[in-house]
Amino acid sequence: MPKVFFARAVLCSVFVLAVVAAEARDRLLIVGSSTVFPFATAVAETVGKEGMKYPIVESTGTGGGFNLFCRGTGEDTPDITNASRRMKPSEYETCRANGVTPVEVEIGYDGIVLANSRKGPKFSLTVDQIFKALAEKLPRNGQLADNPNVAWSDIDADLPQEKIEVLGPPPTSGTRDAFEELVMEPGCNALVEADKDACTVIRRDGSFVEAGENDDLIVGALEANPVTIGIFGYSFLMTNSDQIQSASVEGVEPTFENIASGSYPVSRPLFFYIKKEHVGLIPGIEQYVAAFTDEAAWGEEGYLAGKGLIPLAPEVRRRQSEEAKALTALQL
Repeated sequence: MPKVFFARAVLCSVFVLAVVAAEARDRLLIVGSSTVFPFATAVAETVGKEGMKYPIVESTGTGGGFNLFCRGTGEDTPDITNASRRMKPSEYETCRANGVTPVEVEIGYDGIVLANSRKGPKFSLTVDQIFKALAEKLPRNGQLADNPNVAWSDIDADLPQEKIEVLGPPPTSGTRDAFEELVMEPGCNALVEADKDACTVIRRDGSFVEAGENDDLIVGALEANPVTIGIFGYSFLMTNSDQIQSASVEGVEPTFENIASGSYPVSRPLFFYIKKEHVGLIPGIEQYVAAFTDEAAWGEEGYLAGKGLIPLAPEVRRRQSEEAKALTALQL
């Protein structure tokens, strides 16, 4: 057999195997951001009640979700990944190198909240104070030295005389990425000339503890220690407001209105990404996207707003919905 025909035969065989593998799964597999997880779960429950097989939704963190999503196509890979930050160019390149075409859908906004138990003190913090509490290195005598701040009052006498203890997301989390960009980088102005790379290095001496991707566990830990602060998405504050209270940042509370207007300084957009190669092969992608982008879900009065999703502007919602359907050839 001529080499060219042999090569084509092999490629065809690989394509057929990939299609068969993808078709073997009869329900959606969704991974990614713990922040988007409750919204994705709510939509999955909606389509399940409407007769579609309930999608599998896993909270792997944004970075972990992109890693799984971009590995390739077929039934062993996710169809959709949720994200609390935009996909990085390097992640997009990995996707394309593995034959994956990611289709981005922006779904709304979220605020990153610093909160503690209602049994503890009420915190009012600035970006600079948060940075001084969490940075691994701080400038001292023109040099970078280990962060000396043990208690909040070491940073400012008006802050509680309590040990700095913060529970936050791991490096694989989109919330961690966004927190570094929105808080640590702006707070490190004094370090810029010394060492730009030091801006986003969070201390590892026990004052900051990586709490994994399960935000519910963080809420439980805050109840156990009322002076401990947790970092997570606004939706978890909203659903646990009877137990925890938010810290204001730069004098602004993380309310629905303040996040939507952009006045709350620690706000970011949320996304999900569709694997275009699975559209038409894995049943339910069309229905799930239609359900998520329906006004009854992501609109101002939608059930996702009731769970803490800050809606996009009406015109942006319309455009995002239309682009998602067009880019993935969804006939909805």
